[in-house]
Amino acid sequence: MLFTLLNATSLVNVEQVVDKLITWGVETGKDILGAILIYVIGRFIIRQIMRLVANILERRKFESSVQTFLKSLLSILLNLVLAFAIISKLGVETTSLAALLASAGVAIGMALSGNLSNFAGGLVILVFKPFKVGDFIDGPDGVSGTVKEIQIFHTILTMLDDRIIYVPNGVLSSNAITNYSRQQMRRAEWTFGVEYGEDYERVKAVLERIIAADDRILKTPEPFIALSSLSASSVDIKVRAWAKVSDYWDVYFDMNRVVYETFNKEGIGFPFPQLTVHQAKD
Repeated sequence: MLFTLLNATSLVNVEQVVDKLITWGVETGKDILGAILIYVIGRFIIRQIMRLVANILERRKFESSVQTFLKSLLSILLNLVLAFAIISKLGVETTSLAALLASAGVAIGMALSGNLSNFAGGLVILVFKPFKVGDFIDGPDGVSGTVKEIQIFHTILTMLDDRIIYVPNGVLSSNAITNYSRQQMRRAEWTFGVEYGEDYERVKAVLERIIAADDRILKTPEPFIALSSLSASSVDIKVRAWAKVSDYWDVYFDMNRVVYETFNKEGIGFPFPQLTVHQAKD
């Protein structure tokens, strides 16, 4: 009889365990199905929001770099919200998790302070726009090139020799930058040396004729020609003229070539370094 009683008690305990397992399984299954449903619906909503934001940015003609940056940031934030919603549905205490993530964020932030500086620099560049994609800039440490892309942490420049260089945004946002593409015009400057004895007014007239023949050189502001210095071996004539930014380098190099060819045709001599040696008498 005792054996029968023990068997009955064990059977009741087993049934209770099974009932609890079934109840737990049903509840957990509901939570898992709910989490899957939240994920599916959340992903759909995120895609719709991203499409809407992309259309708004496109209609308002935001730069491509700004669009990419904002969409990436928004996507990360929305997916974090979705992840918290899924975790909460699965029964995980989100308050403790948030505190843990905050503590981890502080530790990671201290370890990655340089990258955070670059991230902040990227925001400064995108908001205040000291340059944009396509601009030619001079940065710190002699770095110069055309802006190819503005990323979250770096700005990509294409250098004159077609090399690609990644410049930290923190460096660009906290140092002086020369933007050659911001203005419509740029002034070119040359110094041409001629031999002593050349008629300055004649040389000036030849230079004026060369400038007038080049339609890319702007009439306003007016070109400038002046005798700038009397060097050891040459009379130096300074020439300044304005051109569109897109024409600058072509004008600069063509002017050197045309002046050289024209001076030779006109018989205007270019000086050579000279050294006078006085021989002492014995």
